[in-house]
Amino acid sequence: MEKNEKKKIGGINSDVIVFAFFLLLAFSLWYLNDLGKETEADIRYPVRFVNIPKGRVLSDDVPLRINLYLKGPGFSILKLKYTGKKTPVTIDLSKVTYRRVPESKGPDYYILTSVLSKSITVQLRTDCDVTSIKPDTLFITLGKGDINSGGSRK
Repeated sequence: MEKNEKKKIGGINSDVIVFAFFLLLAFSLWYLNDLGKETEADIRYPVRFVNIPKGRVLSDDVPLRINLYLKGPGFSILKLKYTGKKTPVTIDLSKVTYRRVPESKGPDYYILTSVLSKSITVQLRTDCDVTSIKPDTLFITLGKGDINSGGSRK
């Protein structure tokens, strides 16, 4: 066997395997380093409405998800992307100011999401700050009816 012949593992040159290993290691370290830095991201997050007024029923056309634009450490944002599907953000209708849609004859109301930023930031329990929420207005319909499910809507 000559000195210049390279060892082959499974028909692949051993230098290629070593190169691929260290390339993967370098990428992993770079990614972990990047997650520690301040970053911005947007996440589609589920919403749940609670404390619906007595004698009212929340319609089926309420938004089930909102887009949260976040700023914070990459680890926190990555954690929210994976756990956000399990724990929805709660909007308490007894604590939020909702107004009747102008010129609407029905029970249509709207909520400005800009007033929800602080409440949502507290609910997320991370180092991230909510910089904005889309849509900027949530439209809900509170029809008359009897609610037997405890006053919440997922």
